[in-house]
Amino acid sequence: MMTTLKKRSKKIFLSVVATLLLAIPTAFPVLSQAAYSIEGKVLGTNSPKKVTFSKDDADTCVSIVSSLERSHYLGLKFNDNLSSKILNRYIEILDPSRNLFTQVEINEFEKIRYWLDNTLEKGDLTPGYALFNIYLERSFERLNHIVKSVDNWQKTLRFDGNDEISLDRKDAPWPNDKEELTRLWDHELKNAVISLRLEGENDDDITTLLSKRYKSRLNRLMQTNSEDAFKTYMNAVAMSFDPHTQFFPPRMSEDFDIQMSLSLEGIGAVLQTEYEYTKVISLIPAGPADKSGQLMPGDKIIGVGQGINGSIQDTIGWRIDEVVNLIRGPKDSFVLLKIIPAGQKGSQNFKMVSIKRDKVKLEEQAAHKKMVTLNRSGRPVNIGVITIPTFYLDFKGMQEDANDYRSTTRDVLSLIKDLEKQKIQGLIIDLRDNGGGALQEANQLTGLFIKSGPTVQIRSRNGYMSRLDDPDPSVAYRGPLIVMVNRMSASASEIFAGAIKDYNRGIIVGAQTFGKGTVQALQPIESGQLKLTTAKFYRVSGESTQNLGILPDIEFPPIYNNEETGESSLDGALPWDKSKQASYTPYLTIEPVVAQLKEKHLKRVDGNPDFIYLKERYELSQEIYNLKSLSLNTQKRIEYQAQLNQKELDMENRLRSYKGLKLFSSVDQLRNSGTDGNKGVDYEETANEIPKKDEKEDILLKEAEEIMGDFIKIAQFRGYKW
Repeated sequence: MMTTLKKRSKKIFLSVVATLLLAIPTAFPVLSQAAYSIEGKVLGTNSPKKVTFSKDDADTCVSIVSSLERSHYLGLKFNDNLSSKILNRYIEILDPSRNLFTQVEINEFEKIRYWLDNTLEKGDLTPGYALFNIYLERSFERLNHIVKSVDNWQKTLRFDGNDEISLDRKDAPWPNDKEELTRLWDHELKNAVISLRLEGENDDDITTLLSKRYKSRLNRLMQTNSEDAFKTYMNAVAMSFDPHTQFFPPRMSEDFDIQMSLSLEGIGAVLQTEYEYTKVISLIPAGPADKSGQLMPGDKIIGVGQGINGSIQDTIGWRIDEVVNLIRGPKDSFVLLKIIPAGQKGSQNFKMVSIKRDKVKLEEQAAHKKMVTLNRSGRPVNIGVITIPTFYLDFKGMQEDANDYRSTTRDVLSLIKDLEKQKIQGLIIDLRDNGGGALQEANQLTGLFIKSGPTVQIRSRNGYMSRLDDPDPSVAYRGPLIVMVNRMSASASEIFAGAIKDYNRGIIVGAQTFGKGTVQALQPIESGQLKLTTAKFYRVSGESTQNLGILPDIEFPPIYNNEETGESSLDGALPWDKSKQASYTPYLTIEPVVAQLKEKHLKRVDGNPDFIYLKERYELSQEIYNLKSLSLNTQKRIEYQAQLNQKELDMENRLRSYKGLKLFSSVDQLRNSGTDGNKGVDYEETANEIPKKDEKEDILLKEAEEIMGDFIKIAQFRGYKW
């Protein structure tokens, strides 16, 4: 009886809410036109056109809801709890910096917190579109205010006080009223002015640049349409399940391909929008950006130019497809990117990088080898190194049973045979920056190093646990094994590294991996497609690879900021957990060996200038990343920036001094040199002389080789056999 009454009351309330929301802006008293005007002019005449949804949108919404309930791994139902999560996610997407909505409006939004599930199930998008229209109106007001302020900022804004701008307002209190909103917008403008001053721009040029920038954003806002509203609302719904579940309308199919690979002709980077920036998520192995060594995950692109010395087009606030169109271009041409390096904050810390466009050559993504010889106690020690950029498989060739089809496992097997002819005593598998690929290749590659048994477990939404096994008792390599990983080692890389760790077959060195332990599938829906999480990976030990990733046995200094990259940095990421352990037979524990190797490693790197440099560089990036606010006093900002610049310069020059290199005289010379201090040459500012990634001295790989030298000796002494 109570359930019936609840349903009936919900229906009555929903009809009232729908009526009220349709009447925006008069539905919420705080949103009346009279309440928000600029210089006495009522907004609305020139503001973005209000968006409305169609029957097709409603039908697609119903399909999305049905697919999520039916197929997502979590098995969630649309109820009050999920409705609350959707509202939180939607508000966060619309106003991540909390500089559009006021606390009064947020209080009004609370009235629909537990009713969105019912409206979505019916395909009623009224609440979502109502909030989106408020977002449009307020975004217009913000940009319009800044555009009008730009022309007179030299007269109206002061830069000698104690004002500060918060760099992360995600958890900040909502502004109480329009006055507080306006103050935030003025602070945004002041910060933009100071940042450009620190870049060396004069005040008149700053006025021109900012006027162009904000008018461009305003024009783009005016082009917002119903499709944008639908995509945004549906992604708030989808991503309330987990961050990898997303909706792609038909027009976004090309954009989806862009996000997956930025096409095969371009720079080879996976990009996504983060607030008003275009952020680098990962690099395509062996792509132009990856080989250049100049771009890395976490970098934010704020401008794009054509050619080595082309003029820069400001791209802050642009749509990702527009930025991609600027980055794309003919093969062998150059694109110039203005970036804020990962871990830095503020456009004054920008860096210019020039990358030659090219196609990603599949043969360059293939596994490759080298042999290194160490001198230990007067005796040569041969170590093989196999680098695997991605887990690849020629599915067509395999299906046609071709004799020469390419796959990671087949290629690595051939490389191992070549290395064993050279009498290697140890093998390093380098999986750094390997974002994964074909799952069955991770399984079969593991099989080259173990006798037989399961390699990974896969749990579906109904709790059923399947697994992949290596049925082949033959072992391709039986000697000491090290697997190198870093924060960008993901998915299939984590499955391989986890299996090697669980079987006690080798030692993992490097940094905590990405933590991508879920499986996604694409489902066609009424209009578009839905990418949703359908399963979760577990190691044979029962531990999930999700969120936590694989922790190394011997930890190296981190290169990437874990708070900006990796699964744990994503809002709503599924948690790490454990399942039932699989039935498998590990080799003899190597924990005593790991303890010895770690002790030797720490002694070796203690006082090592290269490792000190890596640690200092990471600590400086963390210091900047953890900044909560910046002064809006120009002189104070100049002084603070000078302190940071000096720290960076001193750090680089300490390493160069140790290596006998010419010292940098300024940060500008350092940033334009094209090197990070690890190259023994001073570079001019020409793209042809920028050092490539594989030309740089690999400090971490060299240490992994030293660890292997110790591993070989200890394994022989202890009589380890695999």
